[in-house]
Amino acid sequence: MGLRLAEVACRLANVNAAEMIGNLPEPTVEGIETTLGQLSTKVPSWMVNHPREPIAGEFPHFIGPDLETRRRDDINQMRMVRSYRGVRHERGQKVRGQRTRSNGRTGMAAGVLKKAAKEAAAAAGKEEAAAPAAAPAAPKKE
Repeated sequence: MGLRLAEVACRLANVNAAEMIGNLPEPTVEGIETTLGQLSTKVPSWMVNHPREPIAGEFPHFIGPDLETRRRDDINQMRMVRSYRGVRHERGQKVRGQRTRSNGRTGMAAGVLKKAAKEAAAAAGKEEAAAPAAAPAAPKKE
């Protein structure tokens, strides 16, 4: 829950927003919980965190683990329907239209691999240069 929505909830429950929750009496805390439960009916639809509920036709506001569960279920629904967004989620690519040509490259470490390859080539080159010098010259037979 964000700062703006927390202030709105405090205003709806008639509680001072600057007061610590531990200093409030138990009935006031229960009033805040009740207000948070009915928040979706008391605030505009653009203020809730789940503005689209196609089946029920309402605008719920989820709190805590319910929000994570709901978001995961929505993504799984998009995957099952094989929508564009669901496929992008599956592949781990950008979902909201961002560019992917130069940004969002994950899983690659090309710079590290190039550096290691250069070091290995340099080490191999030094070994080849040192190998003929270390061998003794054989005397000529005539």
